Amino acid sequence: MKKNYLSKEGYERLENELKDLKIRGRREIANEIAEARSKGDLSENAEYDAAKEAQGHLEKKIAELDNTLATATIIDDREIDDSKAYVLSTVTILNRNVDKEMKYTLVSKDEADFKLGKISIDSPIGRGILGKEVGDVVTVKIPAGELELEILKIER
Repeated sequence: MKKNYLSKEGYERLENELKDLKIRGRREIANEIAEARSKGDLSENAEYDAAKEAQGHLEKKIAELDNTLATATIIDDREIDDSKAYVLSTVTILNRNVDKEMKYTLVSKDEADFKLGKISIDSPIGRGILGKEVGDVVTVKIPAGELELEILKIER
């Protein structure tokens, strides 16, 4: 079973999302199913079918979040060696292909948000720089080709 490394904030966010889905989400789906049932014949009731399908998606999401939290390890960034890029490291890299600096925080897939500069350690760039040190140069394969990245700075 794969461990999920999360920040304390990320764990709490997922925990709150799970609680919301279990309470509010399930209540809303139950109401939709009850309303669709009240419209009569279920064999030709598209609203009922849609509500049941939504219920299946909701329960799948709940199961995934339950599993993520059950296998989570909360990382305290004060205990991480900052000489190498690890989860919760903020890494400044130079994309040598276009001579552009980029700054990313390495996080789990559950906390990734590219708009906020948080990339997953499971992404091509995340995997490429994970465990590397300042000065290391790595070649990362992405769908658009290859990137040559140099680690400029690692911070917490």
